[in-house]
Amino acid sequence: MPCSQSYGSGPVLIEVSSKHFHTHSSDLSQVCICLSQGFWRLFLTVTIFQCFKLSLLRFLSAELTRGYFLEHNEAKYTERRERVYTCMRIPRELEKLMFFGIFLCLDAFLYVFTLLPVRVFLALFRLFTLPCYGLRDRRLLQPAQVCDILKGVILVICYFMMHYVDYSMMYHLIRGQSVIKLYIIYNMLEVADRLFSSFGQDILDALYWTATEPKERKRAHIGVIPHFLMAVLYVFLHAILIMVQATTLNVAFNSHNKSLLTIMMSNNFVEIKGSVFKKFEKNNLFQMSNSDIKERFTNYVLLLIVCLRNMEQFSWNPDHLWVLFPDVCMVIASEIAVDIVKHAFITKFNDITADVYSEYRASLAFDLVSSRQKNAYTDYSDSVARRMGFIPLPLAVLLIRVVTSSIKVQGILSYACVVLFYFGLISLKILNSIVLLGKSCQYVKEAKMEEKLFNPPPAGTPGKASNKSQSKCKSSQGLSTEENLSASVISQPVHQKENVIPLLVTSNSDQFLTTPDGDEKDITQEHSELKHRSSKKDLLEIDRFTICGNRID
Repeated sequence: MPCSQSYGSGPVLIEVSSKHFHTHSSDLSQVCICLSQGFWRLFLTVTIFQCFKLSLLRFLSAELTRGYFLEHNEAKYTERRERVYTCMRIPRELEKLMFFGIFLCLDAFLYVFTLLPVRVFLALFRLFTLPCYGLRDRRLLQPAQVCDILKGVILVICYFMMHYVDYSMMYHLIRGQSVIKLYIIYNMLEVADRLFSSFGQDILDALYWTATEPKERKRAHIGVIPHFLMAVLYVFLHAILIMVQATTLNVAFNSHNKSLLTIMMSNNFVEIKGSVFKKFEKNNLFQMSNSDIKERFTNYVLLLIVCLRNMEQFSWNPDHLWVLFPDVCMVIASEIAVDIVKHAFITKFNDITADVYSEYRASLAFDLVSSRQKNAYTDYSDSVARRMGFIPLPLAVLLIRVVTSSIKVQGILSYACVVLFYFGLISLKILNSIVLLGKSCQYVKEAKMEEKLFNPPPAGTPGKASNKSQSKCKSSQGLSTEENLSASVISQPVHQKENVIPLLVTSNSDQFLTTPDGDEKDITQEHSELKHRSSKKDLLEIDRFTICGNRID
């Protein structure tokens, strides 16, 4: 090699440079490999970045900036807003109905203590003095007087029978049971109370009709005495049932840990589960509202009985009343809350407006006004019993029994206080009746139901009777509606002849149920005439059934 020839040390240098060349080439290959790996990493990073830029970031930006217009579905959102407003109106409208209905129940309940004894006295006075005046009428007594005497006799007999029921023994017997057993007993008592109320009014109506039915008709009953014994047995058993309810509630109040009272209040919330998710229409909701009114008023009377029994045990110490007051408020508040929640969701799920409660109130007012007409066919307390399932006789028997056993009357001053208290009850009854009657007339006018009182649909009796009724209706049109309404309310009932058509509204189903088979043609004619009337049916034209099972006339 030339380099090795010119320079002696050349080969050594070449060897060193070759080693260095080999070393440098290996480093270069490693650099290339690193560069290639970095390039691919950069390529993958850019690719992934582009993918994220196209999908994720754009999706996030779209989610953060996207818009929508509620006005494109205006009807839907307006409906939802109206539902919210309906739920907000339910407490006010429901409590107005409850307030009116509770005072109706109070009026029927006070009637048993105030006016019924006076009416019984007047009926007995007429019966005993009838020979002095002679028989001017075929009837010894008017049907209303017969019913009053029967009510008074049933009340007195059941009161004396209740003396054989020991309240203290019943209290200790119930207190010795376990909490779960008492909870089951209380639920069974509620169901039994509804069943008793359902069948009880039918028993009393059967007794009243059997005792006042015209004698010339064919006998189709077992007699007045068996019906009377059945009515006495019913009132006595129902009074015992309510006494067990009051005793169970008293045990819950006096329990140390209040566990039973908590369970009983939670039982009201279980009622929401059983009713909210069912299909309800206006008539079914009306039945439930009437049942709630009756239940709330009965609970008030039961709480009164519990307070009387507890105050008697503590020698009428007023300090103990403040001990009971929080528990009483808890029971009442839970009942009100459950009713509001239940009715709010029922109206929401079934698309029922809050205005329906004003219709229910007008229907109850119509019953009150109808019971004050000349051709009234029932007492108002019986009308409330049919409408709400509230029968005042058993509850009145129990309250009289508790009051007489809790309060001892001794001395002239005590008897004077009792007389003053009785006159106070009469004043309260009269004042309550006047206010209710005025409000009822107002509600009937607002609902435009006056014509149903004076211009009813034609009845099933054809011929001259219908012509007479039409002529009477035409003659009454000359008077103003307010004059007719006030005249019908303040007038006393009179006995009607058989060919006179009642002016009360009767439903189509009622006529169908009570008309013989031979009058089917008359029914078809009547249906054809009713079709020309307004097709909108209100609560008064539909055959309804209460939650207890009573037919509402």
